[in-house]
Amino acid sequence: MNPIERGRNLINQVRTGAEKAVDKVETAVAKTADKVHDVAVATGNKVHNVVDGFENAAVGGAKAVQGFFGGGNQPDKVHDGQFVGAGGKTFPPGTPLKDIPGVTPKNNPNPSSTIVYVNGINTPKDAQFSSLESIAETTGSKVVGIHNATEGMGADLAQCVKDKLDKGTNPAVDTLADTLYNELKAGRSVHVMAHSQGGLITSRALGHVYDRLRLEDGMSKEQAQKTMSKLEVETFGAAATRYPDGPQYVHYVNRGDPVPGLFGLGPVADKWNPIADGGKNSQVHHFNDFKLNPIAAHGFESIYLKHRVPFDQARAGNFN
Repeated sequence: MNPIERGRNLINQVRTGAEKAVDKVETAVAKTADKVHDVAVATGNKVHNVVDGFENAAVGGAKAVQGFFGGGNQPDKVHDGQFVGAGGKTFPPGTPLKDIPGVTPKNNPNPSSTIVYVNGINTPKDAQFSSLESIAETTGSKVVGIHNATEGMGADLAQCVKDKLDKGTNPAVDTLADTLYNELKAGRSVHVMAHSQGGLITSRALGHVYDRLRLEDGMSKEQAQKTMSKLEVETFGAAATRYPDGPQYVHYVNRGDPVPGLFGLGPVADKWNPIADGGKNSQVHHFNDFKLNPIAAHGFESIYLKHRVPFDQARAGNFN
């Protein structure tokens, strides 16, 4: 076995081990959530006559734990991978982008440009719709969402690990990849914005588009990258470390935000970070907006959208 083959085998072994670890964690989490619920309910029943209302509190606490790990009723899941348009109305995957009535600025019901936005973790559909409105007012564009449904913080984080490994299916990844591929095949450009896990979903979807152009359409590496140059991609506090070459990228990274600092492009330039690659000729804008609560430094509308500049200006490296 030559050194290259040994290297590939080692990578596959590490990847397989990581995937098995994720599966074991998910199984353990599900069992733990169920046990917590059962114990809490049983305990509440036993002491109900002694401490009035304890049962309700115990069951409520158990449901909160279960919700964190994605158990119980998760109403947002029905919207996973769907388009979100005007009025918060949803549209099924496969709907042509031009047929979706997007969210528009209040002072311009017929904008000439369209942006596709992918949200991050722990964001229900109505919260994403609020972001679509903010993007429309800030950019002056029509905005259509691709919804990354939340099933609880714990379940969302587990899905992020899967996205990092490109393991399993993610409806938002599939919808975005199909949309981008179909628009490119029709000769149209697409502008994408993504926050947090949305950036990870975008990175994964772009990889799928590149693979389809190479495998299904027989394009060379250079041809596929040239075709993907029609894509304009902006990420904000994204959890992705690498992006395929081809698209025109602008990445916003708040040094006070632990998400991109730990799981994304990091707090320093790509050339100083051997594991980070924002894509060829990408613009990565690092800025400082620290908060006492680090999670507050990750906010899309409260932090990142305020630091955004028009896309062409950003691509020129001018963030003032």
